[in-house]
Amino acid sequence: MAQEVTQVLLNAQSADGVVRKLAEDSLKQFQEQNLAGFLISLSHELANSEKPPDSRKLAGLILKNSLDAKEAARKQELVGRWVSLDPTVKTQIKSALSQTLSSVVPDARHTSAQVIAKIAAIELPQGEWPELVGSLLANMGGPQVEQPAHLKQATLETLGYVCEEVSAEILAQEQVNAILTAVVQGMNASETSNDVRLAATNALYNALDFAQTNFENDMERDYIMRVVCEATLSTDSRVRQAAFECLVSIGSTYYEKLAPYMQDIFAITSKAVKEDEEPVALQAVEFWSSICDEEIEIQEEDFTGDSEVPYFQFIKQALPALVPMLLETLTKQDEDQDQEEGAWNLAMAGGTCLGLVARAVGDDVVPLVMPYVQENVSKPDWRCREAATYAFGSILEGPSLAKLAPLVNVALNFMLSAMTDENTHVKDTTAWTLGRIFEFLHGPNVQFPVITQENLPLILAVLLESIKDTPNVAEKVCGAIYFLAQGYEESTGALSPLSPFFQNIVQALLATTDREDAGDSRLRTSAYETLNEVVRISTQDTAAIVIQLVPVIMQKLNHTLEMTVLSSDDREKQSELQALLCGVLQVIIQKLGASDATKFGIVQYADQMMTLFLRVFACRSATVHEEAMLAIGALAYSTGAEFGKYMTEFYRFLEMGLQNFEEYQVCAVTVGVVGDICRALDDKVLPFCDGIMTQLLKDLSSNQLHRSVKPPIFSCFGDIALAIGEHFEKYLIYAMPMLQGAAELSAQQVIRDDELIDYNNQLRSGIFEAYSGIFQGFKSNKAELMIPYAGHILQFIETVYQDKDRDDSVMKAAIGVMGDLADTLGPSAAPLFKQAVFYKDFLDESTSSDDQQLKETAEWALSTINRITNMG
Repeated sequence: MAQEVTQVLLNAQSADGVVRKLAEDSLKQFQEQNLAGFLISLSHELANSEKPPDSRKLAGLILKNSLDAKEAARKQELVGRWVSLDPTVKTQIKSALSQTLSSVVPDARHTSAQVIAKIAAIELPQGEWPELVGSLLANMGGPQVEQPAHLKQATLETLGYVCEEVSAEILAQEQVNAILTAVVQGMNASETSNDVRLAATNALYNALDFAQTNFENDMERDYIMRVVCEATLSTDSRVRQAAFECLVSIGSTYYEKLAPYMQDIFAITSKAVKEDEEPVALQAVEFWSSICDEEIEIQEEDFTGDSEVPYFQFIKQALPALVPMLLETLTKQDEDQDQEEGAWNLAMAGGTCLGLVARAVGDDVVPLVMPYVQENVSKPDWRCREAATYAFGSILEGPSLAKLAPLVNVALNFMLSAMTDENTHVKDTTAWTLGRIFEFLHGPNVQFPVITQENLPLILAVLLESIKDTPNVAEKVCGAIYFLAQGYEESTGALSPLSPFFQNIVQALLATTDREDAGDSRLRTSAYETLNEVVRISTQDTAAIVIQLVPVIMQKLNHTLEMTVLSSDDREKQSELQALLCGVLQVIIQKLGASDATKFGIVQYADQMMTLFLRVFACRSATVHEEAMLAIGALAYSTGAEFGKYMTEFYRFLEMGLQNFEEYQVCAVTVGVVGDICRALDDKVLPFCDGIMTQLLKDLSSNQLHRSVKPPIFSCFGDIALAIGEHFEKYLIYAMPMLQGAAELSAQQVIRDDELIDYNNQLRSGIFEAYSGIFQGFKSNKAELMIPYAGHILQFIETVYQDKDRDDSVMKAAIGVMGDLADTLGPSAAPLFKQAVFYKDFLDESTSSDDQQLKETAEWALSTINRITNMG
């Protein structure tokens, strides 16, 4: 096979399906029967300059895919296979890859660089391949040895990939210094090959995380910054763009070191924005966006007292020059620019950055932007009108309401009239700006409201007319209506200012969803999302209209079930519609089910809705299953014990959802629905509990299931125990070891990562919710079953109390469980509390909390424990 591998690789790329299939099978067989020989053959194919470029390229790709995969389990398997190879085999492969870096064929060098980095990611953390960095640096030559440009380019690319794959602490500081020296030399203006400069600049981008120590040293930092700034002036636009990408990353990573360089950086970014090609100019703008992000974060952390980074106010200092530079970009729109998501040009980047500037400096931005708005908003050139509107809309988040309200009050009528502008781009941006006005300057807590009873009719008349405009304009109008409705969320009493217009709004949104072009520009989705919000904030006086919506939406959902599906596009459209319609029904069910006065509106349609939801499960889309499950959960909650009649038919879909490891969001939602059903049916859920508990325990034992589903499963144990009371006894011997194991694991974890801290808090909340439900379920009967576990539970609570990373929800849950334990076990628990004295500090601290709910929970727990310890 080794001799024939070239032809097989070429056949695997054949246009003839039969030839291709035979070749693919042959390669798979070779891999399974002789992995070492297979990998050696591929590496030799890649290294051999006499072989065809196509066979070499595929050999490299297969080699790379033999070392890495996106799925964690598959990646682990591939790493294990490489580690178990004979060292002489690995040496042969690595030697062939290193040899390939000197190939004159760019694809071969590029692929070899990637594969070397994949092997480095496996071996360097294990202390293997220690000679790699040294051998790569030798390729760069020296004063006496001039290496070919293509070898230096490939080597720098490899070093960049290695830095991307390997974490910073793996390499010794001497190695990092040597890599940075080689990279910065490769970037130097004295380097004659632009390909080498580009590879070096990209490598620096990947190596910046390694350069912490170097950035602490003034001389080294100065040198790196000088070389990066020089590279932004390269004659090659690729190098300039890569250099600005480095600057963006430096802005985020080393903000606190930037003060000496900001004047020079402003000069080069300003020059790039005004004069350079768009890809380069975009990165120059992105630098200032990254500085805004840093300063916004510092301000937020200063507010909470968490900030460790000095606040230099770079944006405030640059403001007089930065704002005019950004305003200049706003007229760089494309005539036929794509209005849909994903379109990105200099005007959009400038407006986005201006919005971040407004958030970073607040009121100070307003006097710099408003003259531009006033000067351009009525000009004959549509670009000027659109730019002025975009500038105004961009600064609406950040400055104070007192500063903005007078300006918006003056501008609002003008904006409404601009919705009839002759240019679509102007209308699109105006609708977006109106949405921003309603989002930030309208609502129950807004001191200077811009929407009044007097101007609301005109606003709605304009919006409901403009929703008939082109899809991209109509989508922004939907967004404006969404925020307009949201601002009335806390309307007091049974009447909302929106109520007189409610029916017209609903009809306009429904008509929008039926448009032929509703699939363009996310219009249909936006219209349904807005309809959901309008229903959600509706008041009692419009309940009859909401009830009338139910058969309308059901009819639409029924129609999707009868759609002719002939292509993947048809299938996608059907799935999208079904998910949206299930979402609308869920919101309606929640709205009407929340009040006894309107609950009948759900009950009368419950049978038909449930039939439709069950039919929807025939669709293979995870999103549809998720939305249908959420709607069923809402229906269970609203109909209470009446939901029991659907359980026999629904149960198989519930089980399917709990078994859906691959689409874990569906599994998570289904777990939540089990909780809704338990609360609805109480002990009538008992006949289904064996199957549900079996599946939940399987889910917890599975390594395939995404970890985010596990906390809700523990919480679900509590829901089941609360519903079936003493009948939970049969599950105790399975559930408690799972809970104890998870509690111990959570207590042992040393976590430095924010994401893992959040997960650990979620896990602990889930465990406490389980314990709470089980205690309460056994309270009236069989409380003694929990005595053997009480000591372990208190120990876990103490561990959580000592953890500085615990959040408020975990504290509340932990204190609730302490109270439940004392309340359920009574005097039996007294000796445990007398030993576990930590609880006094925990509860004393919590009873003085500003959080009323936490305070009340702690006071209850303390009085309950005091009662039983006195009795004991």
